[in-house]
Amino acid sequence: MELINVSNVTYTYNDGHSALKNVNLKINKGDRVAILGPNGAGKSTLFQLFNGLLAPTSGSVTIGGLTTTKKNLPAIRKNVGMVFQDSDDQLFNSTVRQEIAYGLMNMKISGKELDESINWALKVVGMSDYINKSPHNLSGGEKKRIALASVLAMKPEVMVLDEPTSALDPKGVSDLLDLLNSINKDLGITLIFATHDVDIVPILADKVYLLSKGEVVLSGTTSEVFSNRETIRSINLRLPRVTHLVELLVKDGLIKADELPLTIGQARKLFQKSIKHL
Repeated sequence: MELINVSNVTYTYNDGHSALKNVNLKINKGDRVAILGPNGAGKSTLFQLFNGLLAPTSGSVTIGGLTTTKKNLPAIRKNVGMVFQDSDDQLFNSTVRQEIAYGLMNMKISGKELDESINWALKVVGMSDYINKSPHNLSGGEKKRIALASVLAMKPEVMVLDEPTSALDPKGVSDLLDLLNSINKDLGITLIFATHDVDIVPILADKVYLLSKGEVVLSGTTSEVFSNRETIRSINLRLPRVTHLVELLVKDGLIKADELPLTIGQARKLFQKSIKHL
């Protein structure tokens, strides 16, 4: 079922800078979507269109059948949760409980329902024991989970994440990817994220939109987009590291591959197959 439709959208700032140019994209319920592009590609502007923080200069944005007009913004913002790149920009209350409660109370939720929603969200992200702690004293990974919980508590249909793995150590990245995939699979929440870390894209996305200078230059499944290696490199992005490694091995004639792997698991299967044929 189609959840988000961006149709022929252009956005021009007051200074005349055109951040988006005739952008079209469709996102279905339950999708995992990566928005890739170099700095200045228009990713942040696009994200602000998803919950009506910005209105398109031309074209239309529809979320769950509602256009992002002023009268629809309360319903849209309830269903589209935003998770910022820097958790410190999102966390401002004295305790974790107050942090999770803030959005719920703005939705007029109170009493038993409020407590149950807070406890549920913290349980989902594995942070139940932190309910009375100050979010400002937590690690980067813990802050990220609390930020996620504050959005999850409102039970959105869509979660939009800007650079979700930034400032996390390798284990923190791995744990967060597992959590986000679980949120998508178990709760049916649609994930849309922007990232410079192309290595996480095949793990966290089924669909990719590639932006450059405000335009969609490539779109499709993860494997379809990453097969366009020249286009990716032409806009100063790169392939996943394991993909680049296999690309070099194929070029050197050491192995054969009809399709380059995107993950370590796919590469392992390819290497096992190659070894058996030696």
